[in-house]
Amino acid sequence: MYRERWSGRARAVLWTRAVGPGGDAHRILPDGCLDIIWAGGELVVAGPDTTAYVAVSPGGWRYVGLRFPPGTGPAVLGVPADELRDRRVGLDALWPGAQVRRLTERIAEAGDPVGAVESVAADRLVRAPPVDPAIRAVARLLRSGAGVAATAEAVGLSERQLHRRSLAAFGYGPKTLARVLRMERALTLARTGTPFATVAASTGYADQAHLAREVKSLAGVPLGQLVGQNSSTLLPSGS
Repeated sequence: MYRERWSGRARAVLWTRAVGPGGDAHRILPDGCLDIIWAGGELVVAGPDTTAYVAVSPGGWRYVGLRFPPGTGPAVLGVPADELRDRRVGLDALWPGAQVRRLTERIAEAGDPVGAVESVAADRLVRAPPVDPAIRAVARLLRSGAGVAATAEAVGLSERQLHRRSLAAFGYGPKTLARVLRMERALTLARTGTPFATVAASTGYADQAHLAREVKSLAGVPLGQLVGQNSSTLLPSGS
């Protein structure tokens, strides 16, 4: 079972997932986010995915994660997002080992691992630099469907500058982030029962065939399969 809520303390989506006794496999769709995940007694970081990631989970495992909105994770982790693109690494590969061991022990001993994981990011945010307002604007504009050239102009950057800063903030360039966010919008609309041709026209695709190609490229399976699958098998990046 998967659940999520917004955490004001961590400025991230706090999510949990309980795996049944038989284990499972689930398809994690790209979303431009970074996650800190507590699972199997370890803290792991999931970087921004460029394509879907199929994860296999042992039976009985419980996951607790923080999913940071696009552009905000690097400030917490202290690492450019492109260094984590398409990767899952232990938090001790990014932060001092002794610090991560203390955090791991604190979470393991906590009566509420959810609150303990939340506090990891909350404590870090006290010392983290604020996210550049231009980066927040880039994510907002691309999510709304704005083009790369229009986005660069709106935030006062050249397209080359926007690309460079997007790599560090989001893990990939603005064109890739725009594709990921457009697919997200399309899936949200398609799951309401809207015809795929209307979905394509409403979310900026040239036609239904273009929508189908993009979804298959990013998600690895056809749009109809994504819309028809149980939501528990289709989780955001890192989940």
